[in-house]
Amino acid sequence: MLIATINSSIVLIALPDIFKGIAINPLDPANTGYLLWMIMGFLVVTAVLVVSFGRLGDMYGRARMYNLGFAIFTFSSVMLAITWFGGDAAALWLIGWRIVQGVGGAFLMANSSAILADAFPVTQRGMALGINGVAAIAGSFLGLVVGGLLAPVNWNLIFIVSVPFGLFGTVWAYLKLHDTGERRHAEMDWWGNITFGVGLIVLLVGITYGIQPHGTSQTGWTSPFVLTCLIGGLAVLAAFVVIEHRVPNPLFDLHLFRLPSFTWGNIANFASALGRGGLQFILIIWLQGIWLPLHGYSYEETPLWAGIYMLPMTVGFLLAAPTAGILSDRLGSRALAFAGNVLTAVTFALLIALPVDFPYWEFALILVFTGIGMGMFSSPNRAEVMNSLPANARGSGSGMMTTFQNTAMVLSIGFFFSLIIVGFSQSLPAAMRTGLVEHGVAPAAAAQVAALPAVAVLFAAFLGYNPIQQLLGDQLATLPPDQAAFLTGRGFFPSLISGPFAQGLAIAFGFAIVLCLLAAFASLKCGTISAWKRND
Repeated sequence: MLIATINSSIVLIALPDIFKGIAINPLDPANTGYLLWMIMGFLVVTAVLVVSFGRLGDMYGRARMYNLGFAIFTFSSVMLAITWFGGDAAALWLIGWRIVQGVGGAFLMANSSAILADAFPVTQRGMALGINGVAAIAGSFLGLVVGGLLAPVNWNLIFIVSVPFGLFGTVWAYLKLHDTGERRHAEMDWWGNITFGVGLIVLLVGITYGIQPHGTSQTGWTSPFVLTCLIGGLAVLAAFVVIEHRVPNPLFDLHLFRLPSFTWGNIANFASALGRGGLQFILIIWLQGIWLPLHGYSYEETPLWAGIYMLPMTVGFLLAAPTAGILSDRLGSRALAFAGNVLTAVTFALLIALPVDFPYWEFALILVFTGIGMGMFSSPNRAEVMNSLPANARGSGSGMMTTFQNTAMVLSIGFFFSLIIVGFSQSLPAAMRTGLVEHGVAPAAAAQVAALPAVAVLFAAFLGYNPIQQLLGDQLATLPPDQAAFLTGRGFFPSLISGPFAQGLAIAFGFAIVLCLLAAFASLKCGTISAWKRND
């Protein structure tokens, strides 16, 4: 799980070096699709496949499916690492093998919780799942640091680093993991698989492209393509629900939603993931686009240091998740999960109140408590859901839970980016135009740059490029050297976007607070003990 989640985030920090290595400008409008799919492809694939792979684990053995996932994951890492060509072909090659890597990751994610639930008694599951959760969250943040260290040396290294661990893990899992749970042989629900996969893929593609501008709009949510994807995806998913009520062996066992803990636990999990899924991206933009340049870091250095400065959140999670898992085994999950969501909501409010150019110790302290809140929720919540399931449905139930979580993460990224863009678009164009004209840029050129989509500014900051240098391009050569140096220095761009960013941040984190409180309410509704939990 650690290796799988390291690979899900390692690419985020390494994107500038990857695109430089394959000689593609990701900020070119024609290449935005490559950028989005490099960011979102892994999450989209895992969201779509985990339920099917969890069901396969129930049918043919969870350890066997887990081992297959490790092998696929390792092979795709090798193919990613040996990319030797450039241009569009290289971008498509990388995206394709990242999708294959997501297939391997889906096998791992779908079956890991079920394997642990089979192996540990109900009185120890919270602890075991808490440790697994620590690996997952720690990997997502360690990936940022590892990517920041390796990518400047050689971008291929970010994929090579997984290979020895993958080879060891594949062999070790094959030798040591054995199925101890119940198998339930049944016919595969092909129509359910097809409608679920098509519907969810189309829906998530629509969300992914909703971030891009359309016409005169800063986002693409009103474009015919995005609306078709969203409406069409929801329609196919509605057909999927009808099918699941009529087939003898459904992919989604909808009867599981009669279990209060399973239903409310998944609602809490979905709302929590929707509220915090885009947090990592927003904090990276905050650090790389504003805080780090203002504090003397060059734009090229910011990806690595953004990962390092976000480590306090990982520390908080590492402290809380296993402890909360152990306590949930003894005391129950409801109070811990409720308190964790409330604490996370409070930390989002504190981030809104924090100045954009903050004292770092305050930021770090808030991140520690954010990690603690997430850890207090995630381990008890997963243990509650897994304990509510009968033994022969743990694979599919775990897959359903992971699907809701990964789908919420993709939704969250789309929503957070869109809400930040809304905040940007209200005041950034005027501030950009005025600031550039004041420092010698021709009014027509300044107006042209100010009219660029806000997402271009966000992606420039996110990728660790010098934003003004990227946006002005050849215009810089027409300016006096001192003015050009000032505009591309470390102070102009951060000062320019601080106000608009604060507006967008307040909107996005206000949205997250509401969702965390909804997750807290859902957590209180959990706790009904099922018959099979009592007899476990």
